[in-house]
Amino acid sequence: MSAASPFDRPRERRKVKGIAAALLPYETDGRIAVDAFQKHLVATHRAGLENAVNMDTGYVNFLSDAEKMSVLQWTREALGADVPFVAGAYIEGQAGPIAGLYRKQMDAIVKFGGTPILFQTSRLYGKSAREKAEIYQESCRGYKSVLAFELGPMFAPTGEIFDTETILRLMEIPEIHGIKHSSLDRLIELERLALRDVHRPDFRIYTGNDLGINMIEYGSDYLLGLATFAPERFAERDRLWEMADPDYFALSDALQHLGNVAFREPVPAYKHSAAIFLHLMGRIPSDRTHPNNPQRPVWEVELLRDCVRRLGG
Repeated sequence: MSAASPFDRPRERRKVKGIAAALLPYETDGRIAVDAFQKHLVATHRAGLENAVNMDTGYVNFLSDAEKMSVLQWTREALGADVPFVAGAYIEGQAGPIAGLYRKQMDAIVKFGGTPILFQTSRLYGKSAREKAEIYQESCRGYKSVLAFELGPMFAPTGEIFDTETILRLMEIPEIHGIKHSSLDRLIELERLALRDVHRPDFRIYTGNDLGINMIEYGSDYLLGLATFAPERFAERDRLWEMADPDYFALSDALQHLGNVAFREPVPAYKHSAAIFLHLMGRIPSDRTHPNNPQRPVWEVELLRDCVRRLGG
């Protein structure tokens, strides 16, 4: 009896939608490296991935409103007209009605041709599923397409893993076309996929599990900070999966090794790992991060140099 193919599963040969959460790079003198940022966005797009900006990978929680607007402008200038991208709507710490705050940022994102993704706010902690869904429904009403976040607190203190009722209520909002799920827990994500398959098959679950990037094998798409490290290699991995090419597994393992190194505790320091990696690759001018971001030890460069080698860099 011949062995079963490793691709003999329901999701075989599925075309995956991949989105890379873009790192915001810095010059050696601490200024934002605009040229390198724009070139990296273009390279990511040309590889076949969509870009996401003003995400936690892009230090959205540390940026001023003016800086976030500049990021949107730089993104549109770099990508040109009509190229889609995702951008975060982050309202933590702002005063005023929650829906109004979201819509103000969403209007700016849509003005630049982006798709908004709503970061969670701690102001909804303790609210019922119905109350949360009503805020999201009011925030999203009338927009063509919106994504939502389900962000574990290991990534950001404003994050929350929703209960099942909240997820189902969010799926009922027609403007919300998908959710980025970042619990780092495969079982919870599998539950999200099962709910999606039963209640709204066109709803996308974007894995944010940088420690389990093979969730695409179970039906997730992805929106990953890890993808900004090596967008071309992620795009290649996705093509290999779609073609049922056995080379998929070796490349997926090499990318997962990078994820295991970069996303160890403290998780937010992965952005420093990303800066070191991309600097090693010659794609950004320094390994500096936003000054408020946690830092990796000085020997991080040796760990990431080995990751570059494994990926053929």
